[in-house]
Amino acid sequence: MDDRLIMYMHAGSGNHGCEAIVNSLCHMIKEQAALVSYRGGEDERYSLGELCAVIQERSFKGHKLAHLLYYAYRKLTGDGESFIRYRYHEVFRGGRAPLAVSIGGDNYCYESMLSDLRLANAAFNHTGTRTVLAGCSIEPSLMADGGILSDLSGYHTIIARESITYRALREAFEGKGAGRPVPVLCCYPDPAFTLSPRELPLPEGFAEGNTVGVNVSPMVQEKESQEGLALENYQELIQYIIDYTDMQVALIPHVVWPNNDDRRPLHQLHEIFKETGRVVEIGDGTCQELKGYIGRCRFFVGARTHATIAAYSSLVPTLVVGYSVKARGIARDLFGTWENYVVPVQGLEKPEDLTQGFLWLMAHEGEIRQHLEKIMPDYQKKALLTGKEVDRLWEEFSRQ
Repeated sequence: MDDRLIMYMHAGSGNHGCEAIVNSLCHMIKEQAALVSYRGGEDERYSLGELCAVIQERSFKGHKLAHLLYYAYRKLTGDGESFIRYRYHEVFRGGRAPLAVSIGGDNYCYESMLSDLRLANAAFNHTGTRTVLAGCSIEPSLMADGGILSDLSGYHTIIARESITYRALREAFEGKGAGRPVPVLCCYPDPAFTLSPRELPLPEGFAEGNTVGVNVSPMVQEKESQEGLALENYQELIQYIIDYTDMQVALIPHVVWPNNDDRRPLHQLHEIFKETGRVVEIGDGTCQELKGYIGRCRFFVGARTHATIAAYSSLVPTLVVGYSVKARGIARDLFGTWENYVVPVQGLEKPEDLTQGFLWLMAHEGEIRQHLEKIMPDYQKKALLTGKEVDRLWEEFSRQ
């Protein structure tokens, strides 16, 4: 097996949140990592190619015979990990990797990813590689699933990025986890809080310090209680900003995958308001470039977690359109409560709900900015502890 520090379960940098986690972690750690990526070409095209060795996963797409052979082998032997060994072929050749870091994020919140997470963790463990789940958010209700808890117990260390997940993990392993191996549990902020911005020239229509950054995603649209209500809320919000303030609006994407592209709903909004001259579309860029735009906003209203992390860490008062534990947990750790800072998309009932949340944000702009200025330096120092923990584990296990 590859004897480098391995990072895995990375879906590709077209999701700039995934890119931001890896980018930030690479800047934290001493060892140069090898990143196993589902979309390696994206990582080379954006910011990661210069920071780590990018290894493209092997795919069965276009290799029908290999797929059939591995499927038959799996059916005959029950060796589900064989698919992981095929995909991560370059990593599993030869000896044993000392340490493999699963780029956590909210991977465990998606049922479609649970099988691959479990199989990859087991495949590494069976070769003697120690695994770390880093920067993760996990819905507390999932801890009641014995299969998920068994998988989580296979990690040497789990680093939760917010306290709701951390407390749920502690309770699970102190209670129902009795008798299982217990991973080392840590709670450090998401590594992307330390991401360095890159400031490109601002486009016409973006007023630095007096622009509301707006991000919406197809994912929150899927979670809405009534079809079309999420986008209707965004439309009402932008109309309010145009009618009652002198601020501009910048529509900023953070995921640009073909099947999950923020630019589609953002472009719909731009088409509605383009004649006003008050709304500008920001194009795709690296995670650092997008943070450079977000950091020059006066307010930010966003659905993508790492777009909002870019805003928080740039001291921009932020309203999150959330749908899971990650939004609530991060806001609560920053402010002591998530109320007024997170609008759950499932809770949107009227077109004006998001605007009402934004009005609260505007009314408390000064105190929110002062609070972020006060806490952010220490919060970012704490985020660096993820890198120090990975370095410590690498030094320990690479000597064995």
